[in-house]
Amino acid sequence: MRERDNFLLLSYEDIKKDTKSTILKICDFLGKKLEPDELDMVLKYSSFEAMKENNMSNFSTIPEDVITNGLVLLRKGTTGDWKNHFTVAQAEAFDKVFHEKMAGFPTGLFPWE
Repeated sequence: MRERDNFLLLSYEDIKKDTKSTILKICDFLGKKLEPDELDMVLKYSSFEAMKENNMSNFSTIPEDVITNGLVLLRKGTTGDWKNHFTVAQAEAFDKVFHEKMAGFPTGLFPWE
């Protein structure tokens, strides 16, 4: 699908690494051009910190009985945090399965560390 004109593939890692370029890539994909002040506004209001505080994007308007298992939509806004939750054995098992299943895909398609 990534080669189709109507499909845009993004990763959270790329967004975090270069948010401005990713927003411009999205605009190009949609055929839209942002004025510099509009781009600044998108950068400001799409930041993790702004979204975490925004009731429209952080689940705070949803009743607690609707959210199951203590789901937190916006946790830290970082990449690679999985390393803090996997044991060494789990990370090794994941790496093994990941490399087996992703064999043949272009290098860098999934920019996970």
